[in-house]
Amino acid sequence: MTLSSQPIGIFDSGVGGLSVLRAIHALLPGQRTIYLADQAHVPYGPRPLDEVLAFSEGVTRFLLDHGASLIVVACNTASAAALHPLRLKWPEVPFVGMEPAVKPAAEATHTGVVGVLATPATFQGALYASVVERFAHGVTLLQSTCPGLVGQIEKGQLDHPQTRLILREAIQPMLSAGIDTIVLGCTHYPFVIPQIREIAGADVRVIDPAPAVARQVARLLTENGWLAESAQPGTNEYYTTGDNQRFDQLAKQLLGVEIQSRTAQWAASADGLNLY
Repeated sequence: MTLSSQPIGIFDSGVGGLSVLRAIHALLPGQRTIYLADQAHVPYGPRPLDEVLAFSEGVTRFLLDHGASLIVVACNTASAAALHPLRLKWPEVPFVGMEPAVKPAAEATHTGVVGVLATPATFQGALYASVVERFAHGVTLLQSTCPGLVGQIEKGQLDHPQTRLILREAIQPMLSAGIDTIVLGCTHYPFVIPQIREIAGADVRVIDPAPAVARQVARLLTENGWLAESAQPGTNEYYTTGDNQRFDQLAKQLLGVEIQSRTAQWAASADGLNLY
């Protein structure tokens, strides 16, 4: 296998990372990708960070064993728990993670009040604290964990009354406090942007970090000489640790394309949890 033909590895606890995959496909249609959804453990958000780290290491080994040249941690929780340790463990591998888009939000806000929707683990992680410390000076950040929202999206219930209720309970207090910008700090949440905009109104900016992540992937591929030269669509492989049929149905609903995923199964080994 030549370096230029190596695929990008992308993973999330479920279908949320498909929002990042969508942005990568839009920018780099010829690039090969391998996507893994760890639906056996979805959602990662409420789990202890050390547990998420163990899952992330196992998924990374799986993707590297399948030829991935670059790993996209397309999950805010996994980025918070594992991005730095993964880079230390595999220093030769480029990793791209999810960083809450506090910087562009702080630069864009006129009211000085920004809403952040993310999981508990993301808010607890050092990555979020670092971003806030560096970029949120003079800005008030209002946070919500949107309990149950990831589960609704994993069920494909994007326009469900319960989904709208979760979003209203998160967003309406923020609107009352004067937000003019909402940061999406979970890769699942871009799939309910229409519902968010309907509740927040046209004057509130919604920041989806996926396009910025895709641009960073393109930069790293170019630097390493791995950018696909073909104009033809790249091949895309999909794996799930959950139910294949359900994952394929969700992917069709969210991406508008037919896929046929394969099963990956967890097993304990001497070097930790691994996928086969």
